Amino acid sequence: MPRLPIVTRRRPLRGTLDAFLWALGMAFALTWAVPLVQMISTSLKPPGEVLTHALAWVPVHPTIQPYIDVFKKPVLEWLLNSVVVTVTSTVMSLITGAMAGYALARLHFPGRRLVFWAVLIVLMIPTEMTIVPLFIGALRTGLVNRGLADTWVAMIIPQVASAFSVYLFRNFFLSLPVELEDSAAIDGASRFRIFVALAVPLARPAMVAASILLFTNYWNTFLWPLLISFQDNMKTLPVGMLIFSPGGIGGGPTDINAYDTVMAAMTVLSIPTLVAFLVLQRQFIEGATGAGIKG
Repeated sequence: MPRLPIVTRRRPLRGTLDAFLWALGMAFALTWAVPLVQMISTSLKPPGEVLTHALAWVPVHPTIQPYIDVFKKPVLEWLLNSVVVTVTSTVMSLITGAMAGYALARLHFPGRRLVFWAVLIVLMIPTEMTIVPLFIGALRTGLVNRGLADTWVAMIIPQVASAFSVYLFRNFFLSLPVELEDSAAIDGASRFRIFVALAVPLARPAMVAASILLFTNYWNTFLWPLLISFQDNMKTLPVGMLIFSPGGIGGGPTDINAYDTVMAAMTVLSIPTLVAFLVLQRQFIEGATGAGIKG
């Protein structure tokens, strides 16, 4: 007797749920995109088109004068400072986070669980609460008095270790099969060689996810560079852009309606992180789902 073909039908409820989730995701995406688009649009408008009753998404008379006004300040020096501090801090955090995370995942030593709970507690502390103790520590250790203020070193040192990086790598290394490392150990590889030659290459998804998140965090760091940089040419980009805030904060424009210049400054500040995410978005999604962020 010939077999009847099996007809599989998609459940209507599942299709409705998928459509609802897709619509919800698009709504959130538009919510995030609208301020960004409006910021870029405002940065290209002359002052007369900024404060109007009608909302115009596209400038009628586009101009780059706001960007010219922004680059009259030492923006390139601020940009260089931000790039050096952010890239160096990210690389150092990846190195220390990978080593500490691997130790917590694979090495059995007294107090390992206590150390991991300490990392979790650090993640719960807002960064703003650590600024005052950090600055007091810098004063007591001579970081400021020995001429290290207004240097890249002073901005990088507090960011060398990242609790988030440790947590991320620890979860990722726990997800790796331990049999791979056992095979390498049988072949005579030391623990450090296993870490460098086996664990680190396999941790590429975690590396990419951590790199983007750490880069964004360090790029937008504001309070610590504000406290430790006294000379105008040693400011980072977020601190330097404070000069363009309306009302003359930091010696900037006194015209509270200079929103075109403010939006141009914020656009320049946002470009590096946007470019980094757009270039590495596929790797970031793979890393976020496989590097332990979800658990």
